[in-house]
Amino acid sequence: MFLRGRPITMYIPSGIRSLEELPSGPPPETLSLDWVYGYRGRDSRSNLFVLRSGEVVYFIACVVVLYRPGGGPGGPGGGGQRHYRGHTDCVRCLAVHPDGVRVASGQTAGVDKDGKPLQPVVHVWDSETLLKLQEIGLGAFERGVGALAFSVADQGAFLCVVDDSNEHMLSVWDCNRAAKLAEIKSTNDSVLAVGFSPRDSSCIVTSGKSHVHFWNWSGGAGVPGNGTLTRKQGVFGKYKKPKFIPCFVFLPDGDILTGDSEGNILTWGRSLSDSKTPGRGGAKETYGIVAQAHAHEGSIFALCLRRDGTVLSGGGRDRRLVQWGPGLAALQEAEIPEHFGAVRAIAEGPGSELLVGTTKNALLRGDLTQGFSPVIQGHTDELWGLCTHPFQNRFLTCGHDRQLCLWDGEGHALAWSIDLKETGLCADFHPSGAVVAVGLNTGRWLVLDTETREIVSDVTDGNEQLSVVRYSPDGLYLAIGSHDNMIYIYSVSSDGAKSSRFGRCVGHSSFITHLDWSKDGNFIMSNSGDYEILYWDVAGGCKLLRNRYESRDREWATYTCVLGFHVYGVWPDGSDGTDINSLCRSHNERVVAVADDFCKVHLFQYPCARAKAPSLVYGGHGSHVTSVRFTHDDSHLISLGGKDASIFQWRVLGAGGAGPAPATPSRTPSLSPASSLDV
Repeated sequence: MFLRGRPITMYIPSGIRSLEELPSGPPPETLSLDWVYGYRGRDSRSNLFVLRSGEVVYFIACVVVLYRPGGGPGGPGGGGQRHYRGHTDCVRCLAVHPDGVRVASGQTAGVDKDGKPLQPVVHVWDSETLLKLQEIGLGAFERGVGALAFSVADQGAFLCVVDDSNEHMLSVWDCNRAAKLAEIKSTNDSVLAVGFSPRDSSCIVTSGKSHVHFWNWSGGAGVPGNGTLTRKQGVFGKYKKPKFIPCFVFLPDGDILTGDSEGNILTWGRSLSDSKTPGRGGAKETYGIVAQAHAHEGSIFALCLRRDGTVLSGGGRDRRLVQWGPGLAALQEAEIPEHFGAVRAIAEGPGSELLVGTTKNALLRGDLTQGFSPVIQGHTDELWGLCTHPFQNRFLTCGHDRQLCLWDGEGHALAWSIDLKETGLCADFHPSGAVVAVGLNTGRWLVLDTETREIVSDVTDGNEQLSVVRYSPDGLYLAIGSHDNMIYIYSVSSDGAKSSRFGRCVGHSSFITHLDWSKDGNFIMSNSGDYEILYWDVAGGCKLLRNRYESRDREWATYTCVLGFHVYGVWPDGSDGTDINSLCRSHNERVVAVADDFCKVHLFQYPCARAKAPSLVYGGHGSHVTSVRFTHDDSHLISLGGKDASIFQWRVLGAGGAGPAPATPSRTPSLSPASSLDV
């Protein structure tokens, strides 16, 4: 095959007489999204609500998650998840209809795999059936959808949308007809929140950088495009003008509370203006500041009106949750533990239960008296390192947030996490499961005891980042692939705790990207940044095998190298060599999973040695997929999103299970990648 004009030679194993006898269709196995780890709290708002069903709705990557907590308040996580997967790029905001069933979700603009722009759009969908009801604003928004709100006074007939263009266009839509009723340029400053007055849909409020705007909307008798929007700026007068007003809430008496970056809650009271210009809601009202209360040290990120009429505020710097009674008298407060980050969003569950989303991508559950415990946790930055446990349904992840996390795939929970102090890029469990090796971006690699989490070994090889660490199948050797073009080999003690340098594999002309051990533990196959496939005799002294033809029948304990005869067919037409980030063969050697640069996970039959082989394609990630790995029993596949910091756990359905690979299936019509099944 050719990549960037370079010929790559792959030798056909002697047992294959003709490529025609290899399987040609997509695999009988399929994937079903089982669980999504993480929550997008780091850089988004309007991202946490409770539906009428009791499910909590939030988003990460391109997926809107409907999560049903298990256990009691503050108790264990448990519960279940459902997923709305209609979006083609990252979801940025949510709004829940007054009926508590319909949901609007807005996505950012993206690009497809050919680099063509995908336009931002709002989906209105049914949370009970997960069916899309309306697609609103395709072609009307720029860059992304920044904020959304349903009207309340008229049973959610209207939807207000603010986009992420320079002018932050504000538009009002008829939800049932998906028709635009009015549109106006709102401001060049960022808009962080939008809402309809619950008493009167002709009053819309927006807030953001250095502003609160009160809008009067006259509906133009419901004729599309005929409505008008007029703006009144909130005047701060003698009160200090804050840099940001991230949140506001309407009180039952019609007043408005705003939370700002100075830590103040301002009360805006209504007064009728002199001019009786009739709008949709009769006489125009103006709002002025009638009270100020200093509530938090640093910014206020969230305000929530409770069913009992009290108000909750959530702090950024001080991580406090405060409950306020009439006249903004503080009633009760609690502090979120530091390692969860600041309060990003607050939603009210049943009884006194609260759900709190944090800036470190965690979802907490509890109340102000008992405190809070995490039910959903996630990473906060780009993810690269992934390995699955040799005999338990557990897996380990690491990335640019410097956290090393062990996840329980059955309990869908974080088992533990530690701070690596450096970026973790790769990891692998010792076959005993007792220790795990982690490669860092500085050339350091650590071995940790998986029970005590103590570092039992700390070694540095070179000063460039490490891209792969891999134990031999018998656990006697550890291979470390570096960006300095070397593979360092260590001999390892039986418990994995001690290691000593055995040798170096020298001969690659670019950085190491992937490597695998042979089943007998004596040989290594490796790939590099300039698309070389090299073979090494480790047991014989880390020698480069010059005659690559002699390795054509060697059996490999794992198959994660992206270049090789058995996976040649996974490469798309016209690839530049960077399209595939990770690849993993199942332990039963029936299927191969691929993580690509276009936010997709693919499933191919194995071996996959026919050009342009068909695959099953799965979306949901909002960024390049950096790694895929099967769990020890092939029951699940784990995939990592890069910049979206998400971890997806997919259930493998169909012809799974241990045992020999099935006979070659009957000939199926060959699908080109363009017509691959998008599930």
